[in-house]
Amino acid sequence: MSMQITPPLAVHFIWHPDDNENIYSTMMEFRRYLTRDIERPFSRELNIPTFLYSSRKPKTPPSSTPQKLAEKDVIFLFISSNTLMDPGWEHYIHSLPEQDNYHIVPVAIEREGLNQTSSGHLKNYNCIRAFDWPSELKKEYAILFLSHELYRFGLKGVTENSLGIDSSIRLFLSHAKKGDTGLKHAEAIKDFIDNSNMQRFFDANEISPGFKFDHEIESHIKNSTIIAIESDAYSSRYWCQREILSAKRERRPIILVNSLEEYEDRVFPAASNIPCVHITAEPLEKKDILRILIAALLETIRFEHVHKLLRSYQEQGWIDKSAEIFARPPEIQQIVDILDKEHKDNLVICYPEPPLYKEETEWTNHFKITVSTPLWSSKQENETSSNLRIGLSISDYLPDGYETYNQDIDELKRFSQSLARHLLAGEHTLIYGGDLRDEGFTKFILDEATVLRDRLQTDQLFVENHLAWPLYTKKENTKWYANYKTVVKPVSANIPDDVKGLIQNEELFLEPNCPANKYIWSRCLTEMREKSIYSSDIRVFAGGKFENYLGKMPGVLEEFLIAYKEKKAIFLVGGLGGLTGKLCDSIKNQCLAEEFTEEWQTSHNAFYKELQDIARSHNNNANYDNIKSIIENISISELAKKAGLTAKEYERLMQTPFVDECVHLILKGIKNLSSKEGSLNDQA
Repeated sequence: MSMQITPPLAVHFIWHPDDNENIYSTMMEFRRYLTRDIERPFSRELNIPTFLYSSRKPKTPPSSTPQKLAEKDVIFLFISSNTLMDPGWEHYIHSLPEQDNYHIVPVAIEREGLNQTSSGHLKNYNCIRAFDWPSELKKEYAILFLSHELYRFGLKGVTENSLGIDSSIRLFLSHAKKGDTGLKHAEAIKDFIDNSNMQRFFDANEISPGFKFDHEIESHIKNSTIIAIESDAYSSRYWCQREILSAKRERRPIILVNSLEEYEDRVFPAASNIPCVHITAEPLEKKDILRILIAALLETIRFEHVHKLLRSYQEQGWIDKSAEIFARPPEIQQIVDILDKEHKDNLVICYPEPPLYKEETEWTNHFKITVSTPLWSSKQENETSSNLRIGLSISDYLPDGYETYNQDIDELKRFSQSLARHLLAGEHTLIYGGDLRDEGFTKFILDEATVLRDRLQTDQLFVENHLAWPLYTKKENTKWYANYKTVVKPVSANIPDDVKGLIQNEELFLEPNCPANKYIWSRCLTEMREKSIYSSDIRVFAGGKFENYLGKMPGVLEEFLIAYKEKKAIFLVGGLGGLTGKLCDSIKNQCLAEEFTEEWQTSHNAFYKELQDIARSHNNNANYDNIKSIIENISISELAKKAGLTAKEYERLMQTPFVDECVHLILKGIKNLSSKEGSLNDQA
C-alpha cells in the first residue's frame, strides 16, 4: 500500500491582490461548487482539494508556487495589467513549473492581460476571456467556463492543442412531447448551444425520428450526461421512463430539471437520488439555461471525479479492492442487476462520502451486502469497539492573504465536521473547549451531533463542551446551550483558588481589557484546559492562532503541552496550517519556529509583556525556554506509537493537506488503539 495518498485532481488559483475587487468573489463562488458546503455537511457535492495563492501586498507575489499534489493539477492563473506590469509577479509566473499533468489555464480578467501570453512562460497559451462575460451573468459564465476547463484538463486528459469538440460533454435531452413544456425547454437548450460559442462545450442529442429506441439509447445514453426535463406529463410517459432506467443501468450522470406547471400524480421513483434544478414552466431565460448547463457540467465532473477518486482509494488500500464503485448511493434495482449478472457473494458497494442514514440502507441487509464510503462501512456498525473520550483542539488562525497559507480557513471546518461525524457515529465522546459563536467550531460539531443523534436514535450525549470562567457567566450562553440541549453536556471549570481573591463578583462577566484581568483569564483558561485534557483519552490538534488569544500562551500550544506532559495519545494535523502546522515543522526539523519564542509573542500581542510580568510574580508565566526544550526533543516515533500509527503514517498526518486523508489516518490510529488489549490507560 502506498503511504502517500495521491488524489486524482487538485485545483489551484493564483491572482494579484489588486484584482480582488474584479475577480475574488466570482472565483470563490466557483470554488464553492468544487468543495463540500460546510453549511450542508451531508450534501453530495464535489469534494476537490483547492489551494489559493495571492498576497497582502501588491508588490509581493506569493511565497510559493503550486506544487504537484495530485495525478492532475489544474492551475487557474488570473492575469491582468497588474500581473503583466509588476516585475515580481512576472518573475513569479515565469517560475511556475512545467511538467506533465500540470495544466496552467490563463484567465484574462482585463483585455490587457492577453499580452501576458505574447512571450515568456505563457507564450501562445489560449486564454479564457473573462472580460467578455456580461456583467449581469458574470457568475454563471465564470462557473461554466472554468468548470469546462477543469473537466478538459483535469478529467479528460486532453492537451492544450486538443480541439474543443474532443472534450465536449454529450448531453441527452430527455423530455415528454406531450404538453409542450418539456419539448420547448429542450429546444431552447439546444438552440442556445447551437447558436453560441458553446458548441465546443456541449453536444446535445435527442432521439431522432425514425430510429429504433434501443439502437439510439445504446449509441447516445452510454456516453452522455442526461438532462431529464420533468414536465407534468414526464413521469407518465413510457419512453421517458425507459430513458431514465437505461441511464441508471448504465450508471450515467443525470440531472433532473423540474418544470412542473401544476401537478404530477406520481414521481417516477427512478428519477430520484440525483441532483435537481427547479425552473419555471414559462419560456426559458438565458440565466435558466445557464443554470441547467452548469448543473449538468458539475454533475459530470462530480461523476468522473468520484470514479477516479474511489478507484485510487482502492489501489492505495483504503477501501475493499473487490468493491463495486458507485458515483451515487446505490439503488435496489442496480443491486438486483449486479447480483443477477455476476452472482456475487459478500457483495461490497462503495459510494462517496457522506454515509446515508441507517434507515435509508436497511434494505441492503436483505441482500446481505456491505455498503460503505471511504471512511465508513456498514460492517462497522455491527462491530463493538472501545468508546473513547476524544478531545478536539481545533481553532482558526489569522489569514495572511494566501501568501504563505494556501488553503482557506473553511478547510478546518470541513475537517472538524468530517472527523466529528465519524467519531460520533462510532459512539465516542467528543470533548471540546470552545467559545459559543454562530460560526465557531463548537456549533459545527454540535450540528453534526444533532443529525447523528437522530440517526442513531439514542438519548445518550456524546459531546462535552468545556468552558472557563467567566465565559459561562454570559447570559446568552444559556440560550445557546438550550438549542443543543439534547446533544451537549456543558462542563464549567472552577475558578483556580489562587485568583479567587482577585475577582470582585463571580456572577459578572469580566472583560479582558487590562493585564490584570488578562492574568485572571489566563489562569481560568489553564484550569479549564487541564480539566478537559485530564478527562480525555486522545487529543486531536489542528489549526490554531499565534495572535489575539486569551491565555498565558496560544491556546492550541498550551493544550498540546498539557496533553504531551500527561502522555495522552496525540494526533497532530499539520497540513491544514496554523499553529499546528508550525508545531509539526518544529518537531520534524528539531528547530523551534520563531513564533514559539517569547520575543515573537511579545512583539505581536499587545500587553503580553505585562501579562508575563504579572504571571511571573505568581510563578504562573509561560516558560519559553522549557517550551523550546520540549518541542525540539519530541520523538515522532513515540508520538506515532502512542497514536496507533507507524512513524511514516504519522509523518504523513503531520503534512498532508487533504482532509479525507487526515480523517482516514486518525480513524486508523483510533481503531488500532481500540483493538489493543488493555486499552489506552495501560499505555500511560
